[in-house]
Amino acid sequence: MFLNAVVLVLREILEAALLISVLLVFTHLFQKSWDRSFVLRTSWVAYSIVVGCLGAAAYSHYTPQISEMFDYVGQEIFNASVHLISFILILVLVFFVPSNRLAQRVSRRSQVAALCMIGIVMFAIIREGSEIMQYVGGIASQAENFTPVMLGGFIGAGIGVSTGVLLFYGLINLSVSWSFRVSLILLCLIAGNMGSQAVLLLTQADWLPYTPIAWNTSAVLPENSIVGHLLYALIGYEATPSVLQVSIYLLGIILIIVSPLFGKAWPQQHSLAGEN
Repeated sequence: MFLNAVVLVLREILEAALLISVLLVFTHLFQKSWDRSFVLRTSWVAYSIVVGCLGAAAYSHYTPQISEMFDYVGQEIFNASVHLISFILILVLVFFVPSNRLAQRVSRRSQVAALCMIGIVMFAIIREGSEIMQYVGGIASQAENFTPVMLGGFIGAGIGVSTGVLLFYGLINLSVSWSFRVSLILLCLIAGNMGSQAVLLLTQADWLPYTPIAWNTSAVLPENSIVGHLLYALIGYEATPSVLQVSIYLLGIILIIVSPLFGKAWPQQHSLAGEN
């Protein structure tokens, strides 16, 4: 029970911590690159965490009722909707990046960026937090499991949060250009994972057709192994993804690559505004 609690909580916390760290890096870089013309305060993190925790508690409490909706696939539909909304918000963020040639729109764009970040993190916490609450609440209700589950949960949460903090400080200590690039690569993987998970859930709910398995690496790296859990949290690893899942994963990556923000990280002729 102890090890299971560590791995499960670490996986869920690590997903949210990775996302928060990357978005905080963008907050830092936006301000650094566009100076005072782009006002984006880090207080968005507090709002998203508070609202996300409240939403996770509500979702966890009403999970039985939600599960009975849509002919008993309500939970799959709800989780898929959360993934899709987060996926769309990420695309809005990378395409609605401020431009030095549109200075009069920078203030409005900074507000949109903040709302997108709040929404992305809020939905991530609702999704991951509800799973933690359901797991801990169900297992810890048994007296003999309370101590190992709670201890394992705290350790897993501590490792996940520490990893997020280390990632944030590691990224902001890179040069502006490489910080942008690494953060965008991570955001590509996050977006692809969200799209892939939405497809998986909608397929399980019979809202999307089943497609052939793209590959099977379960013999080499099982999903239920510790490494498999960690890779799932980091890049959305699955041992047997469908062709449709892989296609949507790649689509998410491609959409970010063609976005204006990606163009600023890999400019064709000019360096980032912060380095000019």
